[in-house]
Amino acid sequence: MSEQTTPEVPAQPKNEPATESHDPAVPPAYSAFMRTGWGDRELDLPPHPVAPWAERRRERLAASFPDERLVLPAGSYKVRSNDTDYRFRPDTAHTYFSGNQTSDAVLVVEPDGSSVLYARPRSSRETDEFFRDRQYGELWAGRRPSLHEMSSSLGIEVRHVDRLEQDLAGTAPAKTRVHRGVSPVLDRLLPGDAGLDGDLARVVSEMRLVKDEWEVGELQEACDITTLGFEDSVREWDDVLRYGERWLEGTFFRRARAMGNDIGYDSIVAGGKHATTLHWIENSGPITPGELVLLDMGVEGRNLYTADVTRTLPVDGTWTARQRELYELVLTAQQAGIDAVRPGVPFTAAHDAAMSVLAHALDDMGLLPVSAEEALDPTSKVYARWTLHGTSHMLGMDVHDCGAAAPEAYAKGTLTEGMVLTVEPGLYFQEDDLLVPEELRGIGIRIEDDVLVTADGCRNLSAALPRAADAIEEWMAERAPRR
Repeated sequence: MSEQTTPEVPAQPKNEPATESHDPAVPPAYSAFMRTGWGDRELDLPPHPVAPWAERRRERLAASFPDERLVLPAGSYKVRSNDTDYRFRPDTAHTYFSGNQTSDAVLVVEPDGSSVLYARPRSSRETDEFFRDRQYGELWAGRRPSLHEMSSSLGIEVRHVDRLEQDLAGTAPAKTRVHRGVSPVLDRLLPGDAGLDGDLARVVSEMRLVKDEWEVGELQEACDITTLGFEDSVREWDDVLRYGERWLEGTFFRRARAMGNDIGYDSIVAGGKHATTLHWIENSGPITPGELVLLDMGVEGRNLYTADVTRTLPVDGTWTARQRELYELVLTAQQAGIDAVRPGVPFTAAHDAAMSVLAHALDDMGLLPVSAEEALDPTSKVYARWTLHGTSHMLGMDVHDCGAAAPEAYAKGTLTEGMVLTVEPGLYFQEDDLLVPEELRGIGIRIEDDVLVTADGCRNLSAALPRAADAIEEWMAERAPRR
């Protein structure tokens, strides 16, 4: 891999580093002394495995917009509270095309097809930044890679981000498209055309619909770590019963941070009636014997690919007869959805198959005001009172991946080998729903797996986590503390 490094230039001096009002004063003598006596320690980072894949992605992107400049920022920090920020996570499109995960960087694909990554490297010793700046200072926030280190690892030319504005002004291509809504600074610097920029966002999303070999491996790893996180949760069942939903959330997060980058989304830990709230992320309730707990959790790997898996478990480790009946109904619907996934079928095939199972079951239970066939008519859909959501969404670096893709390529499109989607039907009986028997009220069940479309069907990437009712009982018995 070639090393294309533009000579590093120091950051432009700021009037003051990013400090807080409670920070001690820095006298000139202290400042001058801190800038002396430091050794140089340049590191040679190994080539990042995504580098050749990202290079091919940039080539495809450039070919989609010949003779145009394309600008994709990574974004910056977001305030959580006063002077504390959320942990930084780069914009998906930026990292997909560059491999970079550092903040404040900007990828520019030039009209001739060449690419430059503008990045903020480690702090220069020529200013106070390295020992005073809370966001970028090495002694405050850690060592950022140098331009050389980024370039040698990612296989792309890297320049200091302070050169970006000057370089953009130096040449003016006929069209510049910006991936909007990521960097307010860049959005102001490069006023754009909503149509042009929207089209860039669409193409960027659609390029990510089909996963390459490297991406599939990353998603498989995220699913495998997620399985370990679920196992951790069951092994600590005594503490789960003592501390409730919060313990499950914290236990899974520990595994996600230990082996991945983070959780891919806020974990949904829903005991009892909380399972009927689709995105219950408060996770503050008890885990009560005799009830069910719905766990919708996914690990985001270190290269930002995320799993998205749901299991509904009996808190006692064994199902009641009614719980098993409802669970196996949802499992049958999910399996029908998985069986429908293959190349060439509509994206909605899994949903349609799963909903057919659930609608007929609801009809058999006497809940529908019309027949199952009438309820399944798109002009009716009354069955959805108890199923609520779609069965699938695309999965990748975003848990709801490729969101800017055109409907014809995604929601109204057909499945293609290499796509990865969830299959996640559910049944939800609200606690105040007077149309269902009292014994069903407050029960929510969802089962979700991550499915890769293959040449002749599909492969369940999260199959290591058991789904069958008997298998779940055995799995919990083997891992939960013996009481």
